[in-house]
Amino acid sequence: MKGALMLQGTGSDVGKSLLVAGLCRAARNRGISVAPFKPQNMSNNAAVCPDGGEIGRAQWLQALAAGREPSVEMNPVLLKPHSDIGAQIVLKGKVWGEAEARDYQDRRALLLNAVMESYANLRGAADLVIVEGAGSPAEINLRANDIANMGFARPTGVPVVLIGDIDRGGVIASLVGTHAVLDEADAAQIRGFMINKFRGDVSLFDHGLVEIERRTGWRSFGVAPWLPVVARLPAEDAVVLERPGPRAEGSFKVAAPMLSRIANFDDLDPLRQEPGVTVAFVPPGKAIPGDCDLVVLLGTKATIADLAFLKAQGWDLDIRAHLRRGGRLLGLCGGFQMLGRAVHEPEGLEGRERHALGLGLLDMETWMEPEKVTATLDAPDALTGAQVTGYEIHAGRSSGPALARPFLKLEGRDEGAVSADGRIAGAYLHGLFTSDSYRRCYLESLGSEAGGFSYRESLESALDELAEALEEALDVEGLFALAGEAAPL
Repeated sequence: MKGALMLQGTGSDVGKSLLVAGLCRAARNRGISVAPFKPQNMSNNAAVCPDGGEIGRAQWLQALAAGREPSVEMNPVLLKPHSDIGAQIVLKGKVWGEAEARDYQDRRALLLNAVMESYANLRGAADLVIVEGAGSPAEINLRANDIANMGFARPTGVPVVLIGDIDRGGVIASLVGTHAVLDEADAAQIRGFMINKFRGDVSLFDHGLVEIERRTGWRSFGVAPWLPVVARLPAEDAVVLERPGPRAEGSFKVAAPMLSRIANFDDLDPLRQEPGVTVAFVPPGKAIPGDCDLVVLLGTKATIADLAFLKAQGWDLDIRAHLRRGGRLLGLCGGFQMLGRAVHEPEGLEGRERHALGLGLLDMETWMEPEKVTATLDAPDALTGAQVTGYEIHAGRSSGPALARPFLKLEGRDEGAVSADGRIAGAYLHGLFTSDSYRRCYLESLGSEAGGFSYRESLESALDELAEALEEALDVEGLFALAGEAAPL
């Protein structure tokens, strides 16, 4: 087959990313050459491709599902918010500029050529391209220069299927309401809909499907159930962190404060799945639990701003109390920078503030520079002998006496730092705990018994389970047939 299909949603976090991943795996399992594509993504959860370019972590997962090497073509425009109204623009994997929300609306049209070029390249490389929209096409106030939803689907002639999330309630109104606010041509581009995250007896919604079809003229492609397997797959939106998971009694407890510009929070996904380990994300306004064994400061798109945010929550005091009790502390990327004496941003790359005092727990300082470091790594750690796989995405450069005690020794270079008593550590490397051998070494060094599960095998099996569940619940044959109606290039 040859073609393309686009999944759009009635809103954010309706499950578009994982449905695309599941359909990519379903296509691959059918022997179809498939590739994922998202014209524009807004996320601080980024991945590094083999060529050093950045894309959204969701597209990295979708590439894995499709059995393809991740490429910047899969996500040509990535917006990385560093304030409520401003974001860094990453174009085809490299920093292209900065923009505030209002300015970006005028600049989006300039990026459409790059989006179309990437889409054409993927259509040439795969028989099927599954496209993910962003937000909702119902945001008609942003329609004029749209490149993420109908502004992409209409000029390319890609048929659209609209996703509604029944778990949040009001799914009939959200689907019918989207139809009501779209102009006639945009509404005609949508060829059907599907319901996601249904709990219980699906037959109870039969009349709901009939009503949606009657009021919109769109056909139903089925109802996907609430799938527990999703918990084993990386989430794209930080909103999922607000949903606490179960805390096992007697487990090794990890706490991670939810910074306002938190980035790459999936660094903790392998620990969340590790038997005997409980991971708790601490929301603003809540104290870091006093009974945790390890506190992890994750990455952030705005280190100086999030240092102020951390202190405003009183988390700096919680961390010092945690250390006095003998607890451990780990900083990753931006979290590592916070552990030092100060962070300097002379060019104001991520905000207005130029300097900030750090937590002063490691004897080092960090300077932000315009040139970003993006790299992947797969090498043994000379200190532990464990294989380490990960990636770097950061603009900061740290220096100081603390770095004389490195956290890792990789490919002949030192990485990160450890305090003299060994209880405080940090590094720039993301994805550290996806390395099974290193994760076991690290947990054992903290006195926790690590299990023997393989994180990569867990991802692969979860994607297979997701694909199988979608094959059973949805009209996948019909979806792929619809993709064949996409306009040729």
